[in-house]
Amino acid sequence: MCGVFGVWGLENAAELTYLGLYALQHRGQESAGIVSVDTSGTARSHRDMGLVQDVFPPATLQELPGDVAIGHTRYSTSGSSVRSNAQPAVVNYHGGPLALAHNGNFTNAQELRDDLVRTGSIFQSSSDSEALIHLIARSDARRPEDQILDALERVEGAYTLLLTVGRTLYAVVDARGFRPLVLGRLRTGWVLSSETCGLDIVGATPVRELNPGEWLKIVDGRVVDLPSLPPRPHCRCVFELIYFSRPDSIVFGRSVDRVRRELGRQLAREHPAPGADCVFSVPDSSNAMALGYAEQSGLKLEHGLIRNHYVGRTFINPGQASRATKVRIKFNTVREVIEDKAVVVVDDSLVRGTTSKALIQMIRQAGARAVHFRLASPPITGPCVYGIDTPTRAELIASRMSVDEIKRELGVDTLGYLSLDGTLRAAGGDPATFCHACFSGAYPTDTARTSSGRERLATPPVTALID
Repeated sequence: MCGVFGVWGLENAAELTYLGLYALQHRGQESAGIVSVDTSGTARSHRDMGLVQDVFPPATLQELPGDVAIGHTRYSTSGSSVRSNAQPAVVNYHGGPLALAHNGNFTNAQELRDDLVRTGSIFQSSSDSEALIHLIARSDARRPEDQILDALERVEGAYTLLLTVGRTLYAVVDARGFRPLVLGRLRTGWVLSSETCGLDIVGATPVRELNPGEWLKIVDGRVVDLPSLPPRPHCRCVFELIYFSRPDSIVFGRSVDRVRRELGRQLAREHPAPGADCVFSVPDSSNAMALGYAEQSGLKLEHGLIRNHYVGRTFINPGQASRATKVRIKFNTVREVIEDKAVVVVDDSLVRGTTSKALIQMIRQAGARAVHFRLASPPITGPCVYGIDTPTRAELIASRMSVDEIKRELGVDTLGYLSLDGTLRAAGGDPATFCHACFSGAYPTDTARTSSGRERLATPPVTALID
């Protein structure tokens, strides 16, 4: 998962992009980068490993003049976590400097890369995004948008892209619409962001969220709609609403906060906890879910866990060992809330189980009489190939264990997962428009079905609630 941000026609575009990336920091913490373009069409780039505030001290931003810019904050799903894979990528191109920022994952990246290498392409990174640049460069079309379209016709999977060619800014969302992208207006210029919280921080007014298959270019101060990509069934990633997006964002036309509250209410309907004294969240992404659970169940909402906000999100930290070591410095218990109480602990999901197991141990050590663990999503039993860091089934606890085994592994008194039907109903709209492959195994693209089918057949059966 990554965050992308773009600016057209605004002075100090790099500084605005820096602020936008700051708001999107939750979408990736490994690296950050900005490419700016000045009025002469000269592009300047800076990218490095680390958080946005560390990669871009004030002096660095002053070296990125221009009124056009795109930025990227990354955590790796394809390619290793090294500086050469940081984005935006920028190359010399006959139409002017070309820069690209990509959120998502090409499911046929290796096939494309192998073909390109056989015919002479030389790659500078291990990122899947670089294959698209080679495909654009090899197109026989004359106009940049036609070359981009030629390239997009060969890639499969999830992509939300921002590209600059000279001073023209392009934005495109894949035809299934896995990842969000929103267009905003700021004074006489334009802003694009993965989430509306990126618009908020710079004071931009939302204009519209790009629809699946929609793409546009911004040139000479105008937004020009380009012909839509060939239609495909819509597959909005439901995990964006469950976990990734900020609660103050509007994503896929829905308030993330309101969806998460409804997930919590539905969880309480499906899996009440008779005899419990209180409910609290695993902060922060499940805060609204715990609130919804408390509203529906009538249990008192408490703050049983305190999060240290100077530590990053453990799920999107690239190394499993570093996830485990960060848990105890990321969270602490409030003994006065927990001691001698039967508590309901609400979390958004369970991926690897590392964080949750350590948290349950901490809650037990704080004196909890009973621990009822509730998850506001179904068991994650398959890898995501569309931009979430679950590349192998071996990393997923629900692919290796039944719910009863997970309950014993975590050391909880009861364990309840929200059903897939309940998840989709809480998300709102037409359930058929969401991608839920990580829960159901229903991969919407051919490459993913081919590469993941055998693994999905081995998924152990799970039950919804274990007491």
